[in-house]
Amino acid sequence: MPLEPLPIDEVLPQLVLALRTTSSVVLRAPTGAGKTTRVPPALLDAGLLGKRRVIVLEPRRVAARAAARRMALEQGWRLGEEVGYQVRFDRKWSDRTRIVVVTEGTLVGMLQADPFLDDVAAIVFDEFHERTLDTDLALGMVRRVQQTVRPDLKLIVMSATIGVEAVSRYLGDCPIVESEGRLYPVEIRYEPRGETQSLGVAVANVVRDYIIASLRETSRTAIDVKRDSVRHAERDGYITDGDILVFFPGQRDIREAARELESTAREHDLLIMPLFGELSPEQQDAALSKQAKRKIVLATNVAETSVTVDGVTTVIDTGLARQLRFDSRVGLDRLELLPISRASADQRTGRAGRQSPGVCIRMWSESAQRSRPEQTLPEIQRVDLAGAVLQLKAWGETDVLAFPWFEPPRADSVEQATALLQRLGAIDAADDVTTLGQMLAKLPLHPRLGRLLIEGARLGEARRAALTAALLSDRDPFLNTPISRSAKSNSAASQSDVLDRIEAIEEFEQSRRTETSAGRLDPTAVNFVLQTRDQLLRLFSMLEDPLTRNVSEGERSINLPIPSRREHSPPPTLRVSDPERLLIALLAAFPDRLAKRRESRRPQGRMVGGRGVKLGPQSRVTDAEYFLCLDVEGSGSEAFVRVASAVERSWLPNEMLTTSTDLVFDDSSLKVSARRRVSWEDLILEETPTALPDDDSVAKRLASAAIVYWDRARPKSDSEAGQFITRVRCLGEWLPELELPPLDDDDLQRLLPTLCIGRRAMAELESAPWIDVIRAELTSAQRYAIECEAPETIVVPSGSRIALQYEFGRSPVLAVRIQELFGLRATPRIARGRVSVLLHLLAPNYRPQQVTDDLPSFWVNAYPTIRGELRRRYPRHPWPDDPLTAIAIRK
Repeated sequence: MPLEPLPIDEVLPQLVLALRTTSSVVLRAPTGAGKTTRVPPALLDAGLLGKRRVIVLEPRRVAARAAARRMALEQGWRLGEEVGYQVRFDRKWSDRTRIVVVTEGTLVGMLQADPFLDDVAAIVFDEFHERTLDTDLALGMVRRVQQTVRPDLKLIVMSATIGVEAVSRYLGDCPIVESEGRLYPVEIRYEPRGETQSLGVAVANVVRDYIIASLRETSRTAIDVKRDSVRHAERDGYITDGDILVFFPGQRDIREAARELESTAREHDLLIMPLFGELSPEQQDAALSKQAKRKIVLATNVAETSVTVDGVTTVIDTGLARQLRFDSRVGLDRLELLPISRASADQRTGRAGRQSPGVCIRMWSESAQRSRPEQTLPEIQRVDLAGAVLQLKAWGETDVLAFPWFEPPRADSVEQATALLQRLGAIDAADDVTTLGQMLAKLPLHPRLGRLLIEGARLGEARRAALTAALLSDRDPFLNTPISRSAKSNSAASQSDVLDRIEAIEEFEQSRRTETSAGRLDPTAVNFVLQTRDQLLRLFSMLEDPLTRNVSEGERSINLPIPSRREHSPPPTLRVSDPERLLIALLAAFPDRLAKRRESRRPQGRMVGGRGVKLGPQSRVTDAEYFLCLDVEGSGSEAFVRVASAVERSWLPNEMLTTSTDLVFDDSSLKVSARRRVSWEDLILEETPTALPDDDSVAKRLASAAIVYWDRARPKSDSEAGQFITRVRCLGEWLPELELPPLDDDDLQRLLPTLCIGRRAMAELESAPWIDVIRAELTSAQRYAIECEAPETIVVPSGSRIALQYEFGRSPVLAVRIQELFGLRATPRIARGRVSVLLHLLAPNYRPQQVTDDLPSFWVNAYPTIRGELRRRYPRHPWPDDPLTAIAIRK
């Protein structure tokens, strides 16, 4: 049976020709061109694969399954034979399969198992514009293989929107093949939803209004058709009668809209069909296929690219999607609700015009459309890199930043990921992957959750550990905060909020009751969590590892790979039935989330890293001195912990504890004291006073504190040391050729380690030998110049030695009684005669009568004027007519 012609068919010969002469090609083809299902068979038909297979990468599980099924249908193949697929926990292909459609994480696993990809001839990256982290990782790994050991490996990168020029440059300026595609016209309408309406209700209203309007249009058209004898089905059938595809950000909104649309569906004989990744393959196929009745497909963004939803002529777009972002509250990537980019909006709009003209209703304003980002930020810039870094380390890469990334990650993100892997025991201090790290790299989980699963299995709690990993990695199945405490009093303390949730899910598994002691459960979500748990257990038990032993799990014994030595493991001595084993496994997965309560029974605590935390009202971990902060909300000085889990001091492995003697500077007494501390990373668990060490560490600690309290530590300006410092600074300004040190704050603080030797308190710095230490920094010539050119005192004609007063930036001051200067004809000068002394000439009562730096002028002009008055006021003191010939008098 001949294939339906698609736009991509026209450029397939050009693509094949390019691949015969080069190893890489970039293909740009708009949505609906048919690239996903036509390119892989074309490679096979052209003989480019030899006896090997082609791997096709799709960013989503739904798209991978659908693409494989579509190829099988178009080519008349059997799914699982000529073409197959492999996604997380689901594989349908054999050794005979020539085309295998996989998700990116699956390809990374294949590269770990077979780094040379010996049985693969070509790899196709579909929808590359979505730029998931695994896409970037897989592309870099394949590029490394191609450049080093497999130059024959064919690489095809396909996208509808991304700038192909950048990809071509990355692939060595490879050829670019473009398909014009075929997209029918789509009318775009903007209908913003009300702020008070829930998303499900708002969408249901838009769908109802559109259906009613389309039915009215159908009736009017039917009358016109009858009048004009024109067949209605060939004229406007798809616009008024086609299927409707609605884009939602999540499953809860889909279920709400489905409930709201039930009566409308019955009234108009419509099918309501959800479409999201957690549905069974059969349910997904039904939503994607043409049905006998008109259908309304309620989908997440799994339907945005790759797959065609047959029969759709109308798209209703909520404009929202959940994107992975690193959530510092839990230390894991979480889905965050965000407005989609303009490129994603265009992709969704194109769904309405793949097979005929259509309509797209956008539930936001046209002005809001202009303010949206042009492209979605690639995951490599917004998610945790721990998993990717571990995969590269396990693959043999030594320098993650030197890896051939299409777009390299930030260095600080790589450092953060490396630090976490070291905490988890996945890599050692030498940056080498440990046995435990090799096992973690084989699990389709974040390394934290893989660590939780492995440690739980080692302790005999594999089933609960797998359930906990599933709970933390999948969508939260609890619809709200706890609503009932019938089994446990609302005021009762708990060991672990996580354990309470696990017990609630286990209670649901036994009774199917959604009302549990930990809250109301969403049956669909909790069933998916339980399914993930079972899949993790199956995968874990099938891992081929020489370090395998049996671990008892209740009445069941499963074969689980366990590290032969306790890498990063606590040394518990608990009974087999102890539920605390799961809590110990949580500690192994979240070692950087340990907190210590500040006071008994108080909610405040301090977490590793110094962050202040406070247990939220929903947490029942009210007694434990130590607890894990598994879900932290907010920032600032004190963040709320919504989910916590108790930790016993005895669970902390000794090899991860640090005992140290730390010097502490007390801000109230301004003294250095010593404390013996036991710490978990930087979190102090125990602290007791101890003797000060007999080394220079005390001086260093006091010196660092003195910088903080510099105003108290530095010599006072009127002190002997302060005056000496000022003399040196002044002379350095007056005689720069002496090259005296500046003795500014930075220069003086440099001397603190020496000045603090033998001292422990700030007050003791006052008696420190500042002058001696400064003199030791000077040459003999500099010391001599200071004494001669910036003298501390000056001898006046009376024989008195009077101190000079120095102030930086001003002339030195000599305060002296007038009688002691009789006979002095010139103003005193210092600094090799460059600086005049400013004379404060005093009366017998030592109060200034004149300020001058020109003594001869004073004798001639001022002295005769004030002499008479001074003689009347102080008749017992001499006031000669000629002061230049008089004898100076000291008293």
